[in-house]
Amino acid sequence: MSTLKIAIQKSGRLNEESIQILKDAGISINNGIDQLKAEASNFPLEVLYLRNSDIPQYLIDGVVDIAIVGDNLLVEKGKNIEVIQKLGFSKCKVSIAVPKTFEYNSIQDLNGLRVATSYPNTVIDYCNSKGVTVDIHQISGSVEIAPNIGLADAIVDIVSSGSTLFKNNLKEVEVIFKSEAVLAVSPKVSAASQEIINTLKFRIESVLRARKSKYILMNVPNEKIEAVSSILPVLKSATVMPLAQEGWSSVHTVIDKDTFWEVIDQLKAAGAEGILVCPIEKMVL
Repeated sequence: MSTLKIAIQKSGRLNEESIQILKDAGISINNGIDQLKAEASNFPLEVLYLRNSDIPQYLIDGVVDIAIVGDNLLVEKGKNIEVIQKLGFSKCKVSIAVPKTFEYNSIQDLNGLRVATSYPNTVIDYCNSKGVTVDIHQISGSVEIAPNIGLADAIVDIVSSGSTLFKNNLKEVEVIFKSEAVLAVSPKVSAASQEIINTLKFRIESVLRARKSKYILMNVPNEKIEAVSSILPVLKSATVMPLAQEGWSSVHTVIDKDTFWEVIDQLKAAGAEGILVCPIEKMVL
């Protein structure tokens, strides 16, 4: 059986969350400190720990079959690489930021000015689409310091909380696009590897569904089951089981984590009592 090669970032938050989602998908990885390659003990998978910015090229060249990588890097360096699953973590924005004293009204205000960035292709494509010409200063690391030392008039960089911009007296003025970690596939992947990819994707999808959902159990008077059931956004239909106490039933279902509190308030108003909430480890459809 062939072994699937997957690239992930060798350090940082994206590395930790990538390893976690693989573990949640039931894959045990025997990796040691500073190890650049590791094999899974219970799945045909070999992990390569690579520099984040190099991963798109490894995919293009077919050195790895798949990768967990930030969507922002694919926009910059691998537009033709297929994304088969958004993973919901390492979310950020690729944004334009200027000094707080800069009177910014639109992207046209940057016409002819200097922009420092680690994403030159992204900036050029975006500015061209807006009819704006800028002078690109490509730098890696500490992009936010460029306006303060006179290197640039503005920057384009990834923004998460915005605290780094604030510390450097910058303000976010334009969001080019939103990014998150994705599962990306090499255009040179073999048919044998594609079968393993399908299995891995199925497992990851089950993990992601579980992360987005909560399992709830509640006690409901029988005469209110219909009203309660109408509130529940269930997969098929709620499970209803009679309780020992006459006239009452236990109702079980799954609800979306993002709307959890709104649904709970509605259920209480409709007559549900003793609501118990449980995490879901996997959800297989």
